[in-house]
Amino acid sequence: MKRMVHIGIATVTAIAIASTTFAQSVPEKFVVSGKAAEKLHDYSTINLESARRIAETCEALVVARSEKQTFEKDKDGNPIYPVQINGEAPQQTVIVIDKEGNHIYFDRMDGQNYTNVVTAEMKARTAMLTREPSKATMNRVSRDPNDEALEVQLGLYPVAGGLPIIMNNQTIGYVGAGGYRPNPPIWSDEICVHKAMQEVLGPSVPPLIEDIRGQGPGGRGGAQNPNALPVPVWGSTKAPKSSLPAEWVVSGAGSAHIMEGTQISLAAAKAVTKGCREFAASKGQTASVYIFDNAFEMVHMERMDGDFPGNARTAMLKAQTAQRLREPTSLRGAPMKNSGRVPARDVAPNEFNFYLGIGGIPIVIDGQMIGSVGVSTSDSSIDEQCAMAGLKSTFGDRALLPLYKTGAAAPAAGH
Repeated sequence: MKRMVHIGIATVTAIAIASTTFAQSVPEKFVVSGKAAEKLHDYSTINLESARRIAETCEALVVARSEKQTFEKDKDGNPIYPVQINGEAPQQTVIVIDKEGNHIYFDRMDGQNYTNVVTAEMKARTAMLTREPSKATMNRVSRDPNDEALEVQLGLYPVAGGLPIIMNNQTIGYVGAGGYRPNPPIWSDEICVHKAMQEVLGPSVPPLIEDIRGQGPGGRGGAQNPNALPVPVWGSTKAPKSSLPAEWVVSGAGSAHIMEGTQISLAAAKAVTKGCREFAASKGQTASVYIFDNAFEMVHMERMDGDFPGNARTAMLKAQTAQRLREPTSLRGAPMKNSGRVPARDVAPNEFNFYLGIGGIPIVIDGQMIGSVGVSTSDSSIDEQCAMAGLKSTFGDRALLPLYKTGAAAPAAGH
């Protein structure tokens, strides 16, 4: 009996040692920690700073490649699919989500279209649902195209570009990228974010999996379809004129690509978010901030460490509502709160789909709406003030802001 006990203790000890070796801790500098982690009861989610660095590193790699030659070449020196055309706006969208699929960070480089924006998140969510790179789903479809309908029905997007963010055998989040011309193994959305993760997180990032190429007519690596239709060239080559400073709106090749010169730029969106984030921190609070352009597409978002995922959701809804109404959400939200009566038509779900929590403001500069901002903080009484602080620090007196009577405070309201 004593021998059996001794063996049992040794076995348990061995298992404990093996588990410790297998699941090493993630360095604190990469994950939410301290009071922020204690608040969320979560010490293993990638933090805002690491998410930002991954996105910005990938973007820097894209910019560097856009300045290279017009065409990459194959091993025989023949020009192949253009990775980035000289003079064209560098295109990349990067999103980082937590382990439950909540937004942490988002960047959309100037001049991108709708599909580049939405597919980045679809790839990240595919990685989250499958716990593997979205390329694995793509590979299954490449082996058997009949599987594609089944994968899509499960909510998966079978395209490479979504990766689990893994350090020391632990998943701390997911990243998705979209927008860049694919040409694996030379370059792709997946390669971009993988290189960025290696640079930011270090060598513990797992290597990329094999890329299975389709063999059917027109498939990657397959024969060309002899009945393929001609493909036209589309897009403007001349940048639209704008009366606003170039750093505030999408300009140059980016504006030429989308034929629009009055959308808020990524640089300006990040500046607004920074001003709001600093305001929230000065009040001892955390915030989630969303910036949309004037075409209802997301440009940038940040969720500060320790901020509840629900804040991110309401911040997004506030920005969208402010843009649809073309007025601050407080213009209707405050009177509703003051009266104590909320009309059924003004609450979700409703015929207008408005979310009238205070903290959403259209971004109007010199009378021109270039986007919208939505903010939710841990103290809802400062949501609108936070958004206004970001707008003031970025655009100064040229931004149109909500006005209140002298001595009157901005309204406080729940999320």
